[in-house]
Amino acid sequence: MGWVLLLIQLTVTVITGVFFYTQLRSHQKNQTPRHRQDGREMEKLRNMQAIRLTEPLSEHVRPKRFEDIIGQEDGIRSLMAILCGKNPQHVIIYGPPGVGKTCAARLVLEAAKHSEGTPFKKDAPFIEVDATCVRFDERSIADPLLGSVHDPIYQGAGQMGVQGIPQPKMGAVSRAHGGVLFLDEIGEMHPIQLNKLLKVLEDRKVHFESAYYNRDDRNIPNHIHEIFQKGMPADFRLVGATTKSPDEISPALRSRCMEVFFRPLEKDEVGQIGFEAADRAGFAMDKETAKYLGTYAHCGRDAINMVQMAGGLAQMEKRKDIQRKDMEWVVESGRYTPRMENEANVENRIGAVHGLAVQGAMQGVVMEIEAVRHPGSGKVHITGIVEEEELGGTGHILRRKSNAHASGRNVETLLKQMGYLSDHEDVHINFPGGMPVDGPSAGVAMLAAAASCLTGIPVDGCAAVTGEISVQGLVMPVGGVPGKVEAARRAGLQRVFIPRANYMERFDHAGIEVIPVDHVQQALGRLLLEARPEEEAGQALTAPLPLTAQGIR
Repeated sequence: MGWVLLLIQLTVTVITGVFFYTQLRSHQKNQTPRHRQDGREMEKLRNMQAIRLTEPLSEHVRPKRFEDIIGQEDGIRSLMAILCGKNPQHVIIYGPPGVGKTCAARLVLEAAKHSEGTPFKKDAPFIEVDATCVRFDERSIADPLLGSVHDPIYQGAGQMGVQGIPQPKMGAVSRAHGGVLFLDEIGEMHPIQLNKLLKVLEDRKVHFESAYYNRDDRNIPNHIHEIFQKGMPADFRLVGATTKSPDEISPALRSRCMEVFFRPLEKDEVGQIGFEAADRAGFAMDKETAKYLGTYAHCGRDAINMVQMAGGLAQMEKRKDIQRKDMEWVVESGRYTPRMENEANVENRIGAVHGLAVQGAMQGVVMEIEAVRHPGSGKVHITGIVEEEELGGTGHILRRKSNAHASGRNVETLLKQMGYLSDHEDVHINFPGGMPVDGPSAGVAMLAAAASCLTGIPVDGCAAVTGEISVQGLVMPVGGVPGKVEAARRAGLQRVFIPRANYMERFDHAGIEVIPVDHVQQALGRLLLEARPEEEAGQALTAPLPLTAQGIR
């Protein structure tokens, strides 16, 4: 009986052994082609990794020091003041493309790591994300910015998924923990994604949810329990960059951030960038060619691209210098358009005033305001302004009417009270160019142009003016004055009149005379020049009526 049991046991053992041996051989046979395929793919990958092209010139000349970022000294100083202290803040950088916003943010973080009392560690990360490319999934299956949860039902959940364990996936906000998250084109971010980001900024962590999470499940690892119960750390400083103007950015985001403005580069500055790029690329280029380049390149990125193309032409002809003919060919081939010159006409003219406005990211511009008189009934007519602006995007459109006409009524009232405008003539004020004009800030300029055409007294052609006027002749504060002052300086003007409430001590070193005024009498007294002799003017000139200290008579 015993030998029968022994025989049965031996038979079962042999059968089991044969089964597993067969399975092992089958597995090995299946593995052989897979290993062979894996070997071929690895070899292909290694061959691809061995091929490396030279880096583009734009990467080769990327600024590595603050001195390499041209024309943004004020913006960099502001950025350092915000990030290099003991309590760094979130910040939005406004400015046109290709002026160094990203490079400045990188360098400022490196400087912040070495500043006294900084919370940034030596290994603080700089995570760069393009907000226009951030994929937004309403089901929260994948979110590379904020992070997501890989639930067991999704393909590729792995061994934990087989056990029914949800797995949190870290996003860019957590990878930036302890450092800086740089969001380029932050003004293009999806509104829902932006609202989620604002919550992260408040909590300094990301909270995840999953129907598959059970806090009493002992099979779930402790670190996953910790993440679901306390959140994924995301304590970083946000640096957002945008080419939009502040009024196009979410107010909720702006309220949580400091704001820094990078200005457009001037022609000579862009030419300098091109000159230095040519030198780093190993080509000689004279100053005149660099100046010509600056006439057509609108930013540093344009200048570098033009130099790279011109350098390619020189290399084809086995030359080591970039000549004027090379740059002219690049301009023609690339259909580059010349930059708009912002040089003001400094001639003293009757009925013509240099006004000041802002556009884009609070960038100042000089605009011409002209006025003529003609028979009428004592009215002021305004043309050349955009009557209505459309703001916002798809699904939310705001139409804003210009209030320049309301300001024109104030001008009309003052002209009559001051004795300039009679009931038998009208004044036509025009804004050439058709740019959007926010009426109040052009009030003093419109008054000066009208008073000049009515009296025949020329206006100081070397001066510009900004400010709102009240019906009592007071000059009221307006916005964007620093940008306006800088625009007047760049245009070659010598002096600018601003409301006294907008005056700052920094204007003492602005490179242009900044004159604060409280009343239109002060502005007109300086803007309207002395009456010229009758033989020069061609007609008798009438002096403006004086004003009392208490107001207008």
